[in-house]
Amino acid sequence: MRITRISRAFLAVAACVLLAPVAAAEAHDRAWTSAWTGAAQGVYPAGYSVGQPGPVGPAGPGNTAPLLTAAFPDNQARDQTLRMIVHPSVTGTSWRIRLTNEYGTRPVTFGRVYAGRQSIGATVAPGTNRPVTFAGRRSITVPAGRTALSDPVSVKITDAWSQRLAVSLHVAGASGPMTWHAAAFTTSYVSDPGAGDRTADPGETAFPHSTTSWFFLSEVQALRSRTATVVAFGDSITDGFFSTINGNDRWPDVLQRRLDARPSPRGDISVVTEAIGGNMVTRIGRTPGGCTPCDGPPALDRLDRDVLSRPGVRVVILLEGINDLGGGNATAEQVIAGYREIIRRVHERGIKIIGATLTPSAGTEFGLYGTPQTDAKRRTINAFIRTSGQFDGVADFAAVTEDPAAPGRLRPAYDTNSSVGGPGDHLHPNRAGFLAMAGAIDVDQLERFALDATRPAAVPAR
Repeated sequence: MRITRISRAFLAVAACVLLAPVAAAEAHDRAWTSAWTGAAQGVYPAGYSVGQPGPVGPAGPGNTAPLLTAAFPDNQARDQTLRMIVHPSVTGTSWRIRLTNEYGTRPVTFGRVYAGRQSIGATVAPGTNRPVTFAGRRSITVPAGRTALSDPVSVKITDAWSQRLAVSLHVAGASGPMTWHAAAFTTSYVSDPGAGDRTADPGETAFPHSTTSWFFLSEVQALRSRTATVVAFGDSITDGFFSTINGNDRWPDVLQRRLDARPSPRGDISVVTEAIGGNMVTRIGRTPGGCTPCDGPPALDRLDRDVLSRPGVRVVILLEGINDLGGGNATAEQVIAGYREIIRRVHERGIKIIGATLTPSAGTEFGLYGTPQTDAKRRTINAFIRTSGQFDGVADFAAVTEDPAAPGRLRPAYDTNSSVGGPGDHLHPNRAGFLAMAGAIDVDQLERFALDATRPAAVPAR
């Protein structure tokens, strides 16, 4: 039977009518989800960086990190461009960038911001570098104590494990105290002071300085369909201490790859890391001589900012408490009380929380981490995590990292430094340890929690 021109036109219109509800449903399902996070922890240089290319600063509380004296001679940015390299956990084509001046004491003006796909080093892949706007404006001034979320910017990331975003920030004038995340385990790049706006420059010659920290950047969001966010909430062990620089082998990274490799995943999951070296659950602070400002705000105080306010969060994995014991001399009961408050606040949002047992630290020579008293407190806390029923699930990191021949100590294979080489410190597991820790997580349970249809809907895209 011949199809007339009128019949073909009718069929085309009918097809559009039938497909319209499907397209509308797909558009409605698209929502912003956190694809990368770097918890703002304080003012540079207070913090614990790793592999930082610079001389160690003067000893003492609040000034313990290596100093980037060539890039920031007076510990602030001055009319220069910072090219921050970040690794999204998922693919995407539309992104939003969050700038932070949370610990600044004066407004910071970003003259221009660009985002593109990193090629290698400080170079940006040709044709991918795009200007980022804020409420339609190319320049933005972020007040002290505030953050700013950008408009959507289009950059195609098709492989979440081989491609990274390069976010270039031009600081116009002097920044004053810089908000940072000390231990990035990722190399980023900085121009000379006074070099001006080089955000649109795809080359590397304008960026002679490198850093293993992130400055002024705390979140990248992706616009995606049906994607749940899992937040790894913790301290230096979650932040990746003693993993490899640029290796993306912290335990949350390995967990993301395990989820991505599942033969029949039920849906997309984005694992992001909200961890700070030295962080504590409680507000007890360091014992005398320690650097409380280096530890960032305690988990109880940053829970809303770093977890509950992130879009699309369905599950939290909590690994914190060893610093309260070894750095602050808290009691086990104080840490457990902190857990109970975190659990309550997370559950009030309809979010699941998995408790991770504290890994061993016997033999550590600094603070109180290596004492028998600390190990006894750790075991009390781990018993609560395993048996109290307060957590929705348990990731038994202690069981897979503790040396059965020397209880209370890390397995020898996990007690070396994958970051800069040499022996370990008996507290931080290395890359092999992180592989074991990620393997201890029940990914079937995690996927059920993350994709449970009864969880609240993600924040819709506007």
